[in-house]
Amino acid sequence: MAELTASPQKSGAARGRKKQNLRVDLTAMVDLAFLLITFFIMTTTLAKPKAMDLAMPVGEIDVPVPASRSLTICLGKNDKVVYYLGELKNPVIAPTVAGFGHNGLRRALIETNKMIHDKYGKDMIVLVKPSNHSVYSSLVSTLDELTITKTDRYSIVDIATPDIDALKQKGIY
Repeated sequence: MAELTASPQKSGAARGRKKQNLRVDLTAMVDLAFLLITFFIMTTTLAKPKAMDLAMPVGEIDVPVPASRSLTICLGKNDKVVYYLGELKNPVIAPTVAGFGHNGLRRALIETNKMIHDKYGKDMIVLVKPSNHSVYSSLVSTLDELTITKTDRYSIVDIATPDIDALKQKGIY
């Protein structure tokens, strides 16, 4: 039991009065302190979860995508991507390996979007194709780059065999 005891003081007066010790029981105060600490630990949020808005289509929609405006991003291993513009057989921009960040995929998105907008007057369409060897963080990083560059038209689609072959040729499959 915690207690606070004051030391006895001798009185200089000759009256013969005896001073009593002051005794305060601090057990309730300690209990209250631990209850408050526990309450604030349990109710405090250290980091808020972050979520990204992603609108997915409800059903199967077969919309033709013009190859001249479509940039394909194939996700490989080791946080690397291969991107190309147009069809893989006859690309406008040849398959190129890039990483993430302002000198990698972001620069490619900005420059390609500017080129397409200057040439056709329309927005670029991005096809994101994750491979079996890519990790989830690569997909999130790609979506972050699309958000940073304000690319509104994109789709996450299944990867095709020619795209896998392109990843193997670049050594990131």
